[in-house]
Order: sequence, then structure tokens, then C-alpha cells
Amino acid sequence: MSEVTHNIHPEFSRQLAREDKEKLLGQRGAVVWLYGMSGSGKSTIANAAEKVLHQDGRMTTILDGDNLRTGLNEHLGFSDDDRRENIRRVAHVAKILAQQGILTLVSVITPRQELRDLARDIIGSDYYEVFVKASYDLCEKRDVKGLYAKAATGEIANFTGKDSQFEEPTKPDLIIETEGQEVADSVTTLLQAIDPKISNT
Repeated sequence: MSEVTHNIHPEFSRQLAREDKEKLLGQRGAVVWLYGMSGSGKSTIANAAEKVLHQDGRMTTILDGDNLRTGLNEHLGFSDDDRRENIRRVAHVAKILAQQGILTLVSVITPRQELRDLARDIIGSDYYEVFVKASYDLCEKRDVKGLYAKAATGEIANFTGKDSQFEEPTKPDLIIETEGQEVADSVTTLLQAIDPKISNT
């Protein structure tokens, strides 16, 4: 135990209980962790799902990988160590939000199984893992951010799916295949799957 850690004394007993916050919101907090290659449809699904949930009276928030890399994680790169630290931080933030009764939609690439396991270990039973699946070729054709074109010319190093491996998941809670499927259908699949987890029954 480091000297810094030794002198930190977390205190939760005097804070308002999670159950009180969830009762106020009329829902259970949860983390829906959407991952997949760039262009697979993670953020598109998360944003569309949030709009439906908001209309349904749900308290939600989105933790988007690109947004976080312009603030909380702006100094992190894409080495193995930096990717791990990125996921560690996102997972802890998501856990805090879920404990407030907020339905938290996370949209990050999370390319390796060890990183998904790390997120699951940190978040615990609130974690719901969703693999947004699309082939590299399709994501390259979409190239909504122009990243695949830059990767092809060597402007981006350690690009997921090209220089840096994307590992197929071993135990996702849900797989959404976005090839040949409309966004609305993907959102419906997602919302039907997570409803039992977030309903305050």
C-alpha cells in the first residue's frame, strides 16, 4: 500500500443511500457498455437509444470515448498501457454514475477481452456488455470520421483492426450486428434486452 493510499479514508456511510436515489428516479442504475470497432455503430446506437429512454422518462447519460479523450483522458494515447488506463477511468466514472441511479451508456472501442474484463470487475453487477459488431471492411467503407483513410496512409498508428488487434468477445451479454440492420432495429434490440435490468420493480 502506498503512502498516499494509506492516508486516504473513503467514507460512504453518511451519504444518501443508492436506493433513495433510485426511488426518486423510478429506475435502477446500470452501465450499458457498448464496444466495437470505429464505425461499427456504437455511438449512433447510444445516442438514438438515449433519446428513446429520455422520452420514456429515464435519467440517462452517455460516456463517449472521443468526448472523454478531449477532457478527462486527453493526455492518453493508444499504447496498451494507455488503453488500459482509459478503460479503467471510464469504468470508475460509469460506476459512480450508476450508483446514483443513472442509466449510463458507454461507447468505447474496448478492443481486447482483458479490457472488457477490467470494466466488468470494476463496475460489478451493474455492468451489461454489448458487442456492436461490424466487419473491418464495412467500417472502412463507412469511415464516418475519416480515420480509416488516415490509417491506410500511415497517419494513425496503432489503429484498431489494422495495426492493433480487435479481439472478438468471449462472453458479451448481447451482440448487435449492424451490417444490414437499420439503426431503429438495433435500438429496439438493445432496449428490449436492458429493460429488465433498469426497471425499478
